[in-house]
Amino acid sequence: MAVSLGWDWESGEGLLALDSPEEWDAAFGRGEAGLGTAVIGLTFHCTLAEVSPRIVRAMQLPDAGQRGFAFTAAGHAARLNGELTQELFAALRAEGPGGFAENAIGDTLTFVPFRKLPPWFKWRWMYEAVRNKLEAWWLQSVYAIEDVWRAVRGRGA
Repeated sequence: MAVSLGWDWESGEGLLALDSPEEWDAAFGRGEAGLGTAVIGLTFHCTLAEVSPRIVRAMQLPDAGQRGFAFTAAGHAARLNGELTQELFAALRAEGPGGFAENAIGDTLTFVPFRKLPPWFKWRWMYEAVRNKLEAWWLQSVYAIEDVWRAVRGRGA
């Protein structure tokens, strides 16, 4: 079991409290497990400028679970800071909607003001807004038809 400066990299225990970008860099250099978990911890304890390049590196980890945690960290960065760096925007766009980036893109569209979004994200925001409105209209019509059908059949609303 690899332990460094009190961090249990193998099990991941305690890594959400990681507050040292230098320690994360050293663990990355050693090829430790738990880097995705640790980058979430960095997101909570470090500035966006400090954590952004590490999130992008973690997004490229070979372990799918840890890679997924890196995208979770990107979503948390959007929530906590109300902005993302250009490298994080680029990484999320490269991954695209669906898969690992789905929730991180959603968090970005929710917590980063529209005026701070790059063009692709603005288009994505508009697409989501239109799709949500159309879905709401569709559901309203379905419910109205169901209500009419129940009334016609005499079962009441």
